[in-house]
Order: sequence, then structure tokens, then C-alpha cells
Amino acid sequence: MTAQLYVGGRIFTAGAEPWADALVVDGDRLAFVGDAARARAAAGPDARVVDLDGRLVVPGFTDAHTHLVMMGEALGRVGLTDARTISEIQQRLRSARAADPAAGRVLGRGWLFDSVPAGTPTRHMLDEAVADVPVYLDANDYHSVWVNTAALREMGVTRDTPDPHGGRIGRDADGEPDGMLYETAAQQHVWTFLAEQTSDADRDAAVERMLQAYAASGVTGAIDMAFDDLGLAALRRALDARGGRLPLRVAAHWFVENTGDAEANLAQVERAAELAREVDSPWLRIVGIKLVIDGVIDACTAAMRHPYADGSNADPIWSLEAITPVVVAADAAGLQIALHAIGDLASDIALDALEQAAAVNGSRADRPGLAGVRRHRIEHLEYAAPGTAERMARLGVTASMQPVHADPAIFDNWAAMLGDDRVDRAFAWPEYREAGALLAFSTDAPTAPFEALPNMYIAATRKSALDPSFEPRHPQFALPLEDSIGHATRDAAASVGDGDDRGRLETGLAADFAVIDVDPFTEGPESLLTARVLRTVVAGEPVFDAL
Repeated sequence: MTAQLYVGGRIFTAGAEPWADALVVDGDRLAFVGDAARARAAAGPDARVVDLDGRLVVPGFTDAHTHLVMMGEALGRVGLTDARTISEIQQRLRSARAADPAAGRVLGRGWLFDSVPAGTPTRHMLDEAVADVPVYLDANDYHSVWVNTAALREMGVTRDTPDPHGGRIGRDADGEPDGMLYETAAQQHVWTFLAEQTSDADRDAAVERMLQAYAASGVTGAIDMAFDDLGLAALRRALDARGGRLPLRVAAHWFVENTGDAEANLAQVERAAELAREVDSPWLRIVGIKLVIDGVIDACTAAMRHPYADGSNADPIWSLEAITPVVVAADAAGLQIALHAIGDLASDIALDALEQAAAVNGSRADRPGLAGVRRHRIEHLEYAAPGTAERMARLGVTASMQPVHADPAIFDNWAAMLGDDRVDRAFAWPEYREAGALLAFSTDAPTAPFEALPNMYIAATRKSALDPSFEPRHPQFALPLEDSIGHATRDAAASVGDGDDRGRLETGLAADFAVIDVDPFTEGPESLLTARVLRTVVAGEPVFDAL
């Protein structure tokens, strides 16, 4: 294959030498990264020259926490995040129904609690818009689902349906289901039911939408955080259809549900360990397990040390007693453990369990083949008590966080649910950097927009990418743009053990990178809101090209 020489722009490497003038791609590797003269010599006289014309090259982004099939499905549903009134939500549902009258259901996603009167959604509000077919609307955080009366009827959810472990069916004053299903109630009733109604062809179409969307956004790697049999089968079909190669490097964490039965929980870990041995290619691999300890602050389902503003609190989905055997077993099997913990009680449970695993199994640094790789991680950390970052650094635990969740346009309800000085510590990314913990940025799509560049805008400014009229929230927690991109490329790749092969643009590493039409380092972070990815290269091959 003829070498390719990229010159005439600026190259942000996210490496020890952060800036370069040129790079050379030879096969799937970077043959040289550095100054233009030496790059030309390394490329040779027959190299194909790509003139960047002043554009910026960055390492390919790794979305370090995402949900791949769900993201693809969401791209085909009614978007509601920017519908800021109940009338607008209802109008979009009516329009969707009118646009496809033969559809058996209306599916939507992304609505916000503070777009609903008193923050209290009911089935009757949806019935006013669409009553003749079931309506299912995933909340913006994907931890609850809002449905109409027809949907409750279709699922068979009645006043006699019990709340599942770790979840709740919303009920009105008369005890009837009110149209809201929270946490595991949403998973077990809505998601399981809809999965049964979805065909393999539907999931394949969702995967195609996801792959195309990521390629056009400069994303070259993704870490799925709730993998299951259906997702595995869909990604395998996509891999086979492309001759054993994807336009995205996928690492996945197998979702482990708290069944309430200790033996059944451990059996899920054993299955994940078997799959990790079986599914291990450069394009698709299973690296660990995902445990959801709590819910979200917006719905008052995150497990907090102190009550919410309304006096309520939420029990964790996994107690320390229940989760510790699972964490110990997964750690012993060499699996990476990803723990969803949004509230401070949840993050304490996560770290307590990891400490006990280290006490039982010994430090991963002491075990051959595990030192420095597949380090465990905590997902989200939206509110963590002082000292959490330092404790994570001591234990070698990665902080996996999402700038898009701090967008000021969706922050007001989050702040109102806490209602005290805890709000001042929201999404405190610099604490983890300063403590020495690895900080990996991601989007958690489809709970938030999947695009990498607006995510970096929020990280670098704490301003809104959704609505510029909002003032920045906690600008003291913004990070320099170089650091922000580093956390979403270099550190995101390192968070899944790939730091020695990709995530930086350095000689010998994988040729995974993106070409951006403007240089936000010179034009300013605001340019990220209108910037476009012109080319995305994975393993030396363009997977998206508008250059």
C-alpha cells in the first residue's frame, strides 16, 4: 500500500510532544509523526500527499462509555431533548403518529423532567397526544420510561404488578400506574418487552446508523457499557457483513443484573469471563462487566449519603453485601469492572467493593498479565464527596465522566433535586486530574448527544452546546482544550487497556485520527459548535471522507 503524507496543517498528538507538522500513514500504522521535512523523507517519493490546507488533525476519539445498539435505535426515534414544554412534546408525538399512521407504536427519547408540568409526567399527558397506539418515551438519562395508557395495557402492567428489585412503577393517588417506570421497572417491563418486538433486521439497521454516525464524528473507538446477547449478535452480524472489520474498534462490558440471587449473579460473571475469552478480536472484544449501583439525580434515584431537597432518598440497586462477591469474582477472572455510581453513597459502595477485591485477590499489579491493564473504573461520578478522587487514585481506579451531562441547558432540574451546597461540586473533573486518577471522557450516548466536538466544547467551557443562551455552570471546573481532547482520546483508549497502541498520534501507533475543518486551538472553543469532521481514519483506512 502506498504511504500517505499529511502536511499543511496542525497535528495535535495528545502525546509527550503535543504538536506536530506532518504525519505519515503506512498500512495501519503511523510511520512517522513530526516535522514536515523529516516526514517527507520518511514517506518516500511515491507517497500520496494529503494537503491539510490549514486544518487540524486530532487522534481518533474513543467514546469511553456508550450504548451502541441503543444509540442506533435512538437515532430512529422522536427526539425530545429540546422540546421544553409539554405542548411541544405532545405536538411532536402527534406529528410522528401522523407521519406513520401504519406504525403500531410511537417511540421517543430524550425528554427532560423540567419540560413537564411540576416535573411529574403522567400517562394522561401522553393520552392527550396519542391514545390509539402505545407510546414509549425514554427519559434523557435512560433510567426511566414514560408511557401512555395503551402501553401499560400492552405490557400488562396493572395496579397489581409488583415493583421489581431496584425499581419502581409510578402510581397515582388511587394506586393505578401513572405512566412512569423507574430503573429496573423500565428495564424489565419496557425494554424487555420492546426487545421482544424488535427484529434482527431492526437491530442491524440501528447498528448501521450508529456506525455511520460515529464515523462522521471522528470517533474511532467505543466502549459499550451494557452489552448483552442481542447486542453481541448484532455486532457480530455487522462484522461478518464487512468481511471481519468494522469502522469502529469496539470493547464491551457485559451487563450483570442484580437478580437478588447470589448464585445467579455469580453465574453472570462466569458467562462474561467465558465470552471475554471467546470474543477477542481487534474489532470486537468483551473486556469486563458493568454493574449499576444506583440511578440518577434527576429522578431522585441516585443513592446519596444525605436526602434530596424533597426529603426523599433512594436505596442502592446493589448493596455492598450483594455486590462484593460479584466484584471479587470478576476481578479474580481478570475482567475489568465498570461500576455505575452517580451518588456519593454509590461511589463509596463501589470503592469499598474494589478494596475488598484487592484484599482477597491481591493487587492487580502483583498478578502476571494484569498489571496496568483493564484497570477498574467508576462511571459518571456526578456528585462525589470530597476525598473520593484521592481514594480512586490510590486504588488505580479510572474516573469515567461525561461532559455532555454537565450541559447547563439540562442542569436546572439536577440542581433542584439536591437543592443545597452539593450542587457546587457537580461534575468536578479537575479533582480527579489533580489527585492523579485517570480521567476518561465520553458521551453515554444515547443519554446525551454522541458528537465528539460539542462534548469537547462543554468540557473546555462549561457552557451549553444545546442552547447558547444559558450561562456557564461551574466554569471553575472547565479544562483546557488540550486536556479535554486528551481525556477523550489518549485517556479514553487507556481506560480499556489500549494506551500503548492508540489514542495518541505517535510513530508506530495505530493510524486512527480525524481531520477537522477548523482549528479550535486558534479559532477558540466556540468554533467547535460549527466545526465539521472532514475525514475519519481507522487503522489507516478512511471510514468517513468529506475532505
